[in-house]
Amino acid sequence: MSDVHFVATAQAPKAIGPYSQGVIANGVLYTAGQVALDPATMALVPGDVKAQTDRVFLNLRAVLEEAGASLGKVVKTTVFLASMDDFAAMNEVYAKHFGEHRPARSTVAVKTLPKNALVEIDCVAVL
Repeated sequence: MSDVHFVATAQAPKAIGPYSQGVIANGVLYTAGQVALDPATMALVPGDVKAQTDRVFLNLRAVLEEAGASLGKVVKTTVFLASMDDFAAMNEVYAKHFGEHRPARSTVAVKTLPKNALVEIDCVAVL
């Protein structure tokens, strides 16, 4: 097994528990789930699921870039929604950020998310 490297950037929210923003192993980046925290204030951004999904993608992009990857290198995402009623709105923002790139995805509804966020997304990317 190759070395494991931990990814950390001030451009994404610091971990709010005993985990890393991302981990690289064998040329693959695994990100922690990102919610819509502003990294400067560590407060949840105001607004609906569209606003929160936009912030989530800014956070994910920061972790990806710190690791030397990009959204175009993402092969799998998992989306967690506090309500499936928000699926269409989240999906609209998700599609905007990925453009023509279409990673595999799972989407699940959960009872609650950290900080009572509306959406959380994690991803796996090749380096």
